[in-house]
Amino acid sequence: MLVIRPLQEGDLEDLYRMAQNAGKGLTTLPADRDLLQRKIERTRDSFNQRCAPEAGLYLFALEDTRAKKTVGISGIEARVGLEEVFYNYRLSVTVNASRELGVHVRTPTLHLSNDMTDHTEICSLLLSDDYKGGGNGLLLSRCRFMYLDDFRKNFSDKVIAEMRGVSDKEGRSPLWDALGSKFFDMEFIRADMLSGLGNKSFIAELMPKYPIYLPMLPDAARAVVGMVHENTRPALKMLQAEGFNFNGMVDIFDGGPVVEAFINTIRSVRESINRHAMVVSKPINLEVPPEQRAMISNRSFRNFRVTTVPMDCIGPDTVRINREVADALQVESGDPVRLAPLKESSLSPIHNLRGQDDEDDRILDRVRNHHNRHGQD
Repeated sequence: MLVIRPLQEGDLEDLYRMAQNAGKGLTTLPADRDLLQRKIERTRDSFNQRCAPEAGLYLFALEDTRAKKTVGISGIEARVGLEEVFYNYRLSVTVNASRELGVHVRTPTLHLSNDMTDHTEICSLLLSDDYKGGGNGLLLSRCRFMYLDDFRKNFSDKVIAEMRGVSDKEGRSPLWDALGSKFFDMEFIRADMLSGLGNKSFIAELMPKYPIYLPMLPDAARAVVGMVHENTRPALKMLQAEGFNFNGMVDIFDGGPVVEAFINTIRSVRESINRHAMVVSKPINLEVPPEQRAMISNRSFRNFRVTTVPMDCIGPDTVRINREVADALQVESGDPVRLAPLKESSLSPIHNLRGQDDEDDRILDRVRNHHNRHGQD
């Protein structure tokens, strides 16, 4: 069984192997044991509320409970740009006109920006090659939205995701070669790694503060602005299905797009429902296609856990789960749980289970969760 849970100390070696196999371009998870260990420690402090809410880093592990190994990771950065300045380029248009000469020129322009400061970022999505397919990537990515919704006071209303930009097999970026390399005098991989390690002061010191006029760049560089790496297209498609859209910001190194959405507009949030667990002894066939499964979370802040169950287990008030699922979620009969479709589908049975009072129930559940559970589980 695959289950989402907070990243732990024992995940370091599995995480390091995944980072090694990911190759170049995964800025937030470089193959550096010391950095990964610091991330694990920061994650532990965040879930245990030993740091300010806005400084939290919530990393989730996808564990194969039968093989006893970590096979994926995804994360939430509570607020970006508060400790290290968060840089992007804003893609805009500069207009120059002369009525006398009959000239009206619109020039696409890049402006260095910190506009994403204080937003929540979803980040660090990585899944082992052996586990790709079967809805595993959907679970790893979308579980984060259930956490964001249940504990909104720790996060911004707006959520962003920086998508990996275009680079070749050797890790060369056309935009970096045409622009960044002229100011930094280093290879793209080196600059990207320094940024991932948290050494971002060099960006402010060396990056040009004036607008960059795109027509002055080579065709190859202009062509990749706002484009994603081939390997990142599935992740972008997944986010677009959740309601994320390009916001006009791009990465300063490789030109990858930034997408954003408000928490209350995210599909997995809008279509989620609340039920109570009912542990049954009757066997349940968990091996159903992704479009027939729902994510189910235990709604715990400190020990957040998510797996999937067949949608036909969901009733008007309860959801039937077997002992294996109950143990994975660490819940018992009567405990509150949250469910959301694993895969988007207009024919999803979960749509028919949403009563008119669901929104009121969710508001009441948040109030109860704040008073009774938040900071205590």
